[in-house]
Amino acid sequence: MPELSPSAAEAALDRSERPGRVSLLLLLAGLLVGAAVGLSFVANEQAQPIILGLLALLAMAGVFCLFAFAIGAIQLTGQGTRNDVTKAVVDAAPDGMIAMEEGGRPIYANAAYLKLAGSDTFTNLRPVERVFVGSPEVSEAVYRLAQAAREGRSLSEEIRMAPPPGGTAERDFAWFRIGVRPLPLPRRPVALWSVADITHERERQENVFQELQHAIDYLDHAPAGFMAVDPKGSVVYMNATLAAWLGHDLAQVGSGGLRLSEILPDDLGPVLIGGNGQPGEVRTDRFDLDLRRRNGHPLSARLYHRVAYGQDGRPGDSRTLVLNRSAGGETDDPQQAAELRFDRFFNTSPVAVATLAADGRLVRANASFARLFGTLPRTGDGSELGPPVRDFVVERDRHVIEAAARAAAEGRGDVPPVEIGVSAPVNRSARIWLSPAGTAGGAEGAVILYALDTTAQHQLQQQVNQAQKMEMVGQLAGGIAHDFNNVLQAIIGYSDLLLASHRPADPAFQDIMQIKQNANRAASLVRQLLAFSRRQTLRPEVIHLGEALSDLTLLLKRLLGERVELDLKHGRDLWPVKADVNQFEQVIVNLAVNARDAMPEGGRLLIRTANMTAEAVGALRLNGLPGADHVLIEVSDTGTGMTPEVMEKIFEPFFTTKEVNKGTGLGLSTVFGIVKQSGGYIDVRSTVGQGTVFAIYLPRHVPVPEAETPDPLPEIAPPASGATAALAAAPAAEAPKPPARDLTGHGTILLVEDEDPVRAVNGRALTARGYTVLEAASGLEALQIMQEREVPVDLVVSDVVMPEMDGPTLLRELRKAHPGLKVIFVSGYAEDAFRKNLPDGEEFNFLPKPFSLKQLVETVKTTMAG
Repeated sequence: MPELSPSAAEAALDRSERPGRVSLLLLLAGLLVGAAVGLSFVANEQAQPIILGLLALLAMAGVFCLFAFAIGAIQLTGQGTRNDVTKAVVDAAPDGMIAMEEGGRPIYANAAYLKLAGSDTFTNLRPVERVFVGSPEVSEAVYRLAQAAREGRSLSEEIRMAPPPGGTAERDFAWFRIGVRPLPLPRRPVALWSVADITHERERQENVFQELQHAIDYLDHAPAGFMAVDPKGSVVYMNATLAAWLGHDLAQVGSGGLRLSEILPDDLGPVLIGGNGQPGEVRTDRFDLDLRRRNGHPLSARLYHRVAYGQDGRPGDSRTLVLNRSAGGETDDPQQAAELRFDRFFNTSPVAVATLAADGRLVRANASFARLFGTLPRTGDGSELGPPVRDFVVERDRHVIEAAARAAAEGRGDVPPVEIGVSAPVNRSARIWLSPAGTAGGAEGAVILYALDTTAQHQLQQQVNQAQKMEMVGQLAGGIAHDFNNVLQAIIGYSDLLLASHRPADPAFQDIMQIKQNANRAASLVRQLLAFSRRQTLRPEVIHLGEALSDLTLLLKRLLGERVELDLKHGRDLWPVKADVNQFEQVIVNLAVNARDAMPEGGRLLIRTANMTAEAVGALRLNGLPGADHVLIEVSDTGTGMTPEVMEKIFEPFFTTKEVNKGTGLGLSTVFGIVKQSGGYIDVRSTVGQGTVFAIYLPRHVPVPEAETPDPLPEIAPPASGATAALAAAPAAEAPKPPARDLTGHGTILLVEDEDPVRAVNGRALTARGYTVLEAASGLEALQIMQEREVPVDLVVSDVVMPEMDGPTLLRELRKAHPGLKVIFVSGYAEDAFRKNLPDGEEFNFLPKPFSLKQLVETVKTTMAG
């Protein structure tokens, strides 16, 4: 906008001005003086009414002026004076300004706008809509401004006029910033338009943009690569040279289409982004790496990486200069070619390699070292050393690595390898070899370090050791449980015989009942041992976990108490699973009780279910969990959590962290056995002070049409124990007792049992019910009895595990001569443990030990009748 002269304010037009006139004031004074002179010639009697009328007229005029002043209709000369400076500033402003009343009537325009519009009076004054008329872009911008003025809004637009309005016609085009805003006037709406010539400003911006374009063009076609990466790993800028080297499209860069992990070797992206800088530090490092081209081929490069760290230690955006060191015109020098070959070997080696100074500080390291230890693979020239190697080792192994590095720095070549734990990332281990570099140290370092990642090997070895230990403990527990079941069987059997011969009023009756009840408690512990050893009897059926957990809600709330909140979150459309519903309930109850004990001050227990597809299961990378569809049951608490040392032993029988007499140590071992025997998988995560999560994965059940086969006789379950039995017993006591069943019978039974007390008590019970009982202490003796006896045997009741000949072998021999013979197997092991030793389709009934004499005779009578 051209500069205005000092007299420009005089050229402004203002309808709102009401300047005071001195002539009117003099005329009024003259009239009053003339009236006074005229009244002096009139008689007093005639002049008095005239004077009173004149005074009344003046009083009315005064009152009217007071009201007009109060409402602002008139102003004093002083108030108008206060606005003179403001008006002079606006009148002489370099930007054009015009005020428009509603209806498009202009009431003010300063000199700059008059010059721009080519006007000098209100008659030929054109509004903004008529001054700026041209291309469709200009018309659309002016229309938006006019619409904003009508709606009382503020708006600003920048337009390009070619040719410009008449006031600036000496140029071919001009840029204008046009704005409109409402003025806060009380009596009438007024819109103030402003027009500023910004041609010089836009020219400066275009010059800066052109210079920036030239700089980008220079950077794009520089003989070196350049890229910028944000802290999240996205490449926000890459020049054309680097994009051509790597084969990437520049259109994908900066829009989230390219990440640092796509051009760096595996696992180096987070290491390069995070680094190991200090708060407030601006760090520049040099690295020799093999970048990954889009086609997968390597690009040998040297990186100069610069990153600034905030006061909180977090890295900001990084800037990286990339030099191409691959074979080309620069490698005509044999020494440089040899160096490039060595760098390729060094950087692509799967073995972590580094050189250390005599004091153990890092001089140089390759990419494998960075992946293993989580530090930048610096390539130094010896002037700036990295951190000491001890910083990458866990505290317990630091003295080992320091001693080995010290021995190698002294020139010893027989330093044995050391096993260390890596401090970051956590839970990693490595085997390290250290050897002298053969130099005096300095820039090339005094010690060469080689390291292999042994994390997977150690994890596999720990899993094998744990599996072997659990298998050995399981075999031991199963063997103890089997032998103990025979002892309990005799105790329970003879207790039943004594109870049958004593009346409830007898003094010894209650003592015998105590013996039987404690024997049943011992039998419950034996069942938990069998559950851990995966040798208990399961009756799997198709169940829906949502319904099963809903049925357990009341029981769980009573077990948890008022201080622990129970939260159930069921997944939608859960797949069915196949499991023993009673044993599944036992798993949930055991986990809930453990969670309650871990929250002595109260807390929250969450039981969550969800479907897990094969892809989701595979993404978990849990060793031993097959990649198939599973249903997840997750039990999490907000308790005290567990240390890693405790987590290693939680599934071992009789291991407990509870006080004496407050736990058997069989709860979680039972959970482990039931889940494993059901074909599932259990995973545990725990953090001290935050809580524990047990995740159970049960295989999805897919129904398969099967041929109809007669169902085996259902077993009679032994008495329940624990919290489930205690809560289930109350409703059962209220139910009316069914009429006593007739358990007598007749027929010949061959009883095969190697334990004399068990065989004797079972034989007495069956004989007392009217059966003819033949007893055999082994399978061979049973075969001999069958061969010598002319009268056929109706039923064989046999133990499974016996010396000389076990139960399944006896059954195969008996089937040769007696294919229709009925058989009942009794054992402390699960039915599945020996069914695999029988031909497919073999029919028999099963009764798990220990059992009461009543259960024995009921099973015999039912089998004989069938």
